[in-house]
Amino acid sequence: MKARVKWVEDVMFVGESGSGHAIVMDGPEELGGHGTGMRPMELLLLGMGGCTSFDMIQMLTKGRQDIRACVVEIDSERSEEIPKVFTKINVHYVVTGKNLKEAQVKRAVELSTQKYCSASIMLGQTAEITHDYEIIEVD
Repeated sequence: MKARVKWVEDVMFVGESGSGHAIVMDGPEELGGHGTGMRPMELLLLGMGGCTSFDMIQMLTKGRQDIRACVVEIDSERSEEIPKVFTKINVHYVVTGKNLKEAQVKRAVELSTQKYCSASIMLGQTAEITHDYEIIEVD
């Protein structure tokens, strides 16, 4: 896997993935940012959310669950000291579907967080990561 980050101006950068996609990153205004892109640390949380969501959808679909939506809400805390690593992360899964089996949702969360989601496991080296979920039934 490869990536490239190009400085644009001030504290704005364009990140390009090896798969050919790009995203703008920008720092906070107090450090010269212009509010034109996400902060790099925000991207880490989004990456983790995307990674674990991917796992959830795959496992629940393979388990023949009628899943209609999956939203992952992430709250985090960072160290006050440099390096300002994540120290606490809570991942809240909101899984919507028809006749979902709670045991399968719970198992999917456990497997993603303990075995499959590389981003969660990597961030867990510096942060205490907690997980919870809710199931919303639809007709």
